[in-house]
Amino acid sequence: MNTDLAARLIARLLALRYLPRDDAEVRRLLIDTAFRDEVEARLAASGLRLLAQPFAAHVSVALAREQEAAVFEQHDAWQASNIGLPKDAVALLVVLWALIILPKRERQLAGESTQADTQNELFESVKLTPAAHDASRGIAENVLLEDYGKLLGGKARLQQFALPQLSRLGFIDRRNKIIHEGPLLDLAFDYAEFAPRILEGALSDLLKQRGVLEERDHSMPEIATESGDDA
Repeated sequence: MNTDLAARLIARLLALRYLPRDDAEVRRLLIDTAFRDEVEARLAASGLRLLAQPFAAHVSVALAREQEAAVFEQHDAWQASNIGLPKDAVALLVVLWALIILPKRERQLAGESTQADTQNELFESVKLTPAAHDASRGIAENVLLEDYGKLLGGKARLQQFALPQLSRLGFIDRRNKIIHEGPLLDLAFDYAEFAPRILEGALSDLLKQRGVLEERDHSMPEIATESGDDA
């Protein structure tokens, strides 16, 4: 029997790519500081880091920041990804994250702000598993293709190549012509770092057309409330 629980959890994360927050070993990771420190230390020794964002429904692992250049910088060019995604698929991933995760996260942050201030930090860290009413809202596939198809290589390419690829990798879930959040979409980008770039950058005008920024205006304004890797 494997008694090295840290090694067991890391092996599962590497092999399965992600685990739900209600997994017994993941729950221990989120509430047992010593166990988490050991897991993170072992990951760091291998050039990896833990992805356990507070409101994400799953945890995973990623390259440590210091090791990204060793993987992505190839032949004097920076690669779009290390999982075979072409640049247009990466651009689509950014758009889907902005359309699905960004408004969901703002709803979650707004909901958190209404909770009683008497709850202690330990209880807060355990209860942050997203509730059913915080589930992300899907995007109609035909609406996505109509709004962004021409910008991202054409409707046919998105429908036949990019969307199926993102689905196979676990970023999205396509059901009945609706694109839903997959296990890895919420972990694809660091919210605190990435949200300001989207809301203040080139995507802001496009998001206004879909009402994403208007929804955000009615929720919490503090983007930096959430730390990208803390549970």
